[in-house]
Amino acid sequence: MYSHICGSIASHGVVVIAMDHRDGSSPLQYVRATKDTPEKAIYAKKIPHTPSKEVYEARDKQLRIRLWEVALAHIAMTSIDKGSPMENLDLNTSDSKKVREDVLSMFKENLDIHTPGKIIWSGHSFGAQTMHQLVKSTYYAPDRPGSSRNPLFDPQPDSLISKQITSASPLALLDMWGLPLHSPDQEWLWKRPLPCYTSESVGGKAVLSVLSQGFFNWTGNLNDINRAIAPPVDYKGPEPNNFYPVASQHFSQSDFGILFPRLTAYMKAEEPERVLKLNMRAMLQMFRQCGIEVANTSFADMEISDEAAAVKHADDSAILAHTSSIRGWTPIAIERRMSNTKKSTKDEKEAMPMEFRSAEDDQPSNMADQPANAHVEPAAA
Repeated sequence: MYSHICGSIASHGVVVIAMDHRDGSSPLQYVRATKDTPEKAIYAKKIPHTPSKEVYEARDKQLRIRLWEVALAHIAMTSIDKGSPMENLDLNTSDSKKVREDVLSMFKENLDIHTPGKIIWSGHSFGAQTMHQLVKSTYYAPDRPGSSRNPLFDPQPDSLISKQITSASPLALLDMWGLPLHSPDQEWLWKRPLPCYTSESVGGKAVLSVLSQGFFNWTGNLNDINRAIAPPVDYKGPEPNNFYPVASQHFSQSDFGILFPRLTAYMKAEEPERVLKLNMRAMLQMFRQCGIEVANTSFADMEISDEAAAVKHADDSAILAHTSSIRGWTPIAIERRMSNTKKSTKDEKEAMPMEFRSAEDDQPSNMADQPANAHVEPAAA
């Protein structure tokens, strides 16, 4: 589903881990057999997209599974870099040799995975929410108040992931979905800014948010995302990177638009391949800002016809300029984090994209008001 972005990022020198979560958030998750466990299927759990006590508890439960899975993947990758054998793998036998081919040994001592702050945390939609909550839950775990209930993730201070996630950890959020941010059990986390803002030398340059125009038009979600990535009031460092491509929808950061161009056009999304390339350019340039070595963006992807001029602009700084001159690439203004305000269920539904609506979403909620972010009026994912 995300092969274009994952493959493009990998082609620039980044090892990309694309995870399938077993929390029931996808229509179907097929778990293949290993030598010790049989195959099985995990089916979708139907949860509304409007706020209620039950919805928050259900989404928190899914996030606990997701954050735990990411931590396990991190342990596995560090083990692969050390050359440890991986036994709990799909059999994946070749047709000719009838044995499993070892392809992981090529990564031994080749992954820059042990240096704190070097791993890039990125996701789309609920996946972006997952990475946002992972980074904050891990970084602020030592400061979690004793009165807080049911944390999403509670790593030990000496764990590998606690050592990896720092104020410099890059965070790329693609069309993040904001509702789970308001879980009453995670209020303590919602009140804290992203870890990058604890270091003004890092600050917003370690944050990229790319919305679709569909999610930009969803006022309640837009306000949530702006508040989630906003700096504190007294912050004086680099601003976060926040954009949306014009005429894009929630599926525009996946392979959907390329696979189904006619349906994409019918759903008011334009230039699907170009939108993916804009997302890729922004991600690569954010990595460069964070000191992560990646290959240059091609002059074709930068839409520069003169190859000599492309060499001159190899760092592609234009894609993250807050006064963008790139066609259809619109910066979104961010205000400072303010105190919590309240919003109603009606506000939460306002301009909600149809793919996020269900019959349950049209039923009255038993929660009159929900905690929310301060109102933000953007200039313009």
